[in-house]
Amino acid sequence: MEFTHLGRTGLTVSRICLGTMNFGPHTSEDDSHAIMDAALEKGINFFDTANVYGRSVGKGATEEIVGRWFAKDPKNREKTVLATKLYGDMDEWPNEGKLSALNIRRALDASLKRLQTDYIDLYQFHHIDRATPWEEIWQAMEVAVQQGKILYAGSSNFAGWHIAQAQAAAEKRNFTGLVSEQSIYNLIVRDVEREVLPAAQEYGLGVIPWSPLQGGLLGGVIRKENEGVRRTEGRAKEALEKLRPQIEQYEALADELGHEPGDVALAWLLHQPAVTGPIVGPRTMEQLESAVRAVDVKLDDKTLTQLDEIFPGYKAAPEDYAW
Repeated sequence: MEFTHLGRTGLTVSRICLGTMNFGPHTSEDDSHAIMDAALEKGINFFDTANVYGRSVGKGATEEIVGRWFAKDPKNREKTVLATKLYGDMDEWPNEGKLSALNIRRALDASLKRLQTDYIDLYQFHHIDRATPWEEIWQAMEVAVQQGKILYAGSSNFAGWHIAQAQAAAEKRNFTGLVSEQSIYNLIVRDVEREVLPAAQEYGLGVIPWSPLQGGLLGGVIRKENEGVRRTEGRAKEALEKLRPQIEQYEALADELGHEPGDVALAWLLHQPAVTGPIVGPRTMEQLESAVRAVDVKLDDKTLTQLDEIFPGYKAAPEDYAW
């Protein structure tokens, strides 16, 4: 496994981040624990979760699964850089979501209890809260840092100007502010290249891409269809039909390189500026193995150019749409 610093911090994290969203709804607790055991053995020390994960079996269920894994062996917690998120409503009663000082305090304590730990390494805002001023958010986070309950703050699904706004408010308070941004980013969906990536680079945030395989479309979907391993339906089928010519070229290029399509997609992200490491959310041990392989895949300039030709990206704003 390769490691890097998370943004401008001195925190060392693996270049693959283990996502836990499938733990509970799609992966049993025993299998989830086995995947986390294997992740540590393979050198993955960066785990990501959220308080709302586990929706179909109950909000908070995923954090509880991770917490029981920590409880089985205290060394697991010591070896793990733990990231979780807040924002989504955990209940229908007022103040059970968003980023008010009250909810930050309550949500943090609830996550700590579910995760069976006394601190969280990276506490992330799952979405921008347009109703709560940054002065209130940072005041609540400063208290949490002083209490030793969190070490770093991160964002998720922020626009570039949200990052700038957050950092300007933090600087006034002599506070560290954001150290990471978690955004959807992959070969197909490259919108963050216009403003989010430039903002992250300017302010020293590590970018943690989610959905790196775009729901499996970059994981060899056409080959799997032809082999009868997978059948796409609904929105996935519509997306595949729209992108079929590009995905066919992409899978052919992966074959030419001698790599699995999913490995190439993850490796491409690891070659992008500001990217700390993509989040992979394995449902099975096989999917975890594939993610680890991607770290060793090196793409030369010719291949990167070919990928850009198949899936064109964006220039930084305003050059992308103006002179």
